[in-house]
Amino acid sequence: MGSPADTLRKYDAVESALTAPVSERMLDLANLRSGMRLIDLASGCGEPALRAAHRVGVHGSVLGVDVSEALLAYAREKAQRSALSNLELRLANAESLDGLPGEAFDAATARWGLMYMRAPAKALINVRRVLRQGAPFVAAFWAEPERVPWAVLARGVLARYRDVPSINPEVPGPFRYSNLSFIERDLNHARFTLEHVEEIDVPVIEAPTGAGIVKWVRDFGLTPLAAELPESEHARYESDLAREAEQLCLNGVIRLGGITRLVVAR
Repeated sequence: MGSPADTLRKYDAVESALTAPVSERMLDLANLRSGMRLIDLASGCGEPALRAAHRVGVHGSVLGVDVSEALLAYAREKAQRSALSNLELRLANAESLDGLPGEAFDAATARWGLMYMRAPAKALINVRRVLRQGAPFVAAFWAEPERVPWAVLARGVLARYRDVPSINPEVPGPFRYSNLSFIERDLNHARFTLEHVEEIDVPVIEAPTGAGIVKWVRDFGLTPLAAELPESEHARYESDLAREAEQLCLNGVIRLGGITRLVVAR
């Protein structure tokens, strides 16, 4: 089995294309223009840092930070293919941002990353420190679980075979900030003011068959408890999951995604 970074690289082209509207809308909300300086938290494979580098041009700059060197290495490969010289991808923890001067950036972004951090409130405090006064922070979070099929479809099917723990919004994971009041609380603690909230329905994976969706769920380990099922039950579980996914087929393609909440704070 490959590493998590290998899995992300495997699906990156599909996910980047499908989720492009989220990245582009985030940059719109940040009012990103030529010559601006942006910091992108949890850049991973390069979203939206690479798109931001194109927007700010040669007179601007983008710093993307992440805790995974493997993902950053892949993002650097993509940046090199695009001949981006105004983008730095640095191994760094957003919860510290050591060495960065205060008020060094004109905007900040975090796409589906803040909710996985161990201390996101501390990361917000550090982001506030490195942003100039009045600069925007734009982040993307998943909405309530029932509106995010990519994350709960497999869990629902697995629940037919064994007990599945309820989702805990207080721990790192996709639904850490599904309750808007939680992010508003942490933003206020970091002396940000929540200015704008909107939602966008976005797919994150597509496949021509249910089997393709099952493979994606397996590759990302979205239902680790399934591994504890007896072999025969596990096979039935995956067969049921494939059938459930095929109910979502439209024009020969199955797409799984969900509602993303975009927030702007200053």
